[in-house]
Amino acid sequence: MLYIIVIVGVIVLDRIVKTAVAGSMSVGDSIPVLGDFFHITYIQNSGAAFSMLQNHPTILIILPAVVILIGILIICTGTKKYKPVFLWALSLMCGGGLGNLTDRLAYGKVIDMFDFGFFPVFNVADISVCVGCGLLVLYMIVYENSSKNH
Repeated sequence: MLYIIVIVGVIVLDRIVKTAVAGSMSVGDSIPVLGDFFHITYIQNSGAAFSMLQNHPTILIILPAVVILIGILIICTGTKKYKPVFLWALSLMCGGGLGNLTDRLAYGKVIDMFDFGFFPVFNVADISVCVGCGLLVLYMIVYENSSKNH
């Protein structure tokens, strides 16, 4: 149940931030927060990470939907089988994936806003997916390597 709460929490936080930005800014507007280092910039991304696959909306809906569904099934059936760090990783990735998938289904694009200038603009869902991926890598390094050594 905790992992489902994490998924829902990520989706809600992502939606709150996206709604606030879209409701108070026009696409292309940018507000400096920390000088030239960090801005809130409202963009809409029709592609995947780094704007890849912009002309393939079906792939950007079906593939994440299938992966998210598999992740949720693993979370719901594997709480006794898997380490908590693995389930946290899946929860964060599924929550972020669902946040962005919601945008794609509703608008055909993903709302992004965090802009450091030297890196592509991103959102709360992207942060969640990246943190989840980082936890997954940590899980693989720590637990998968230790199981091979025993």
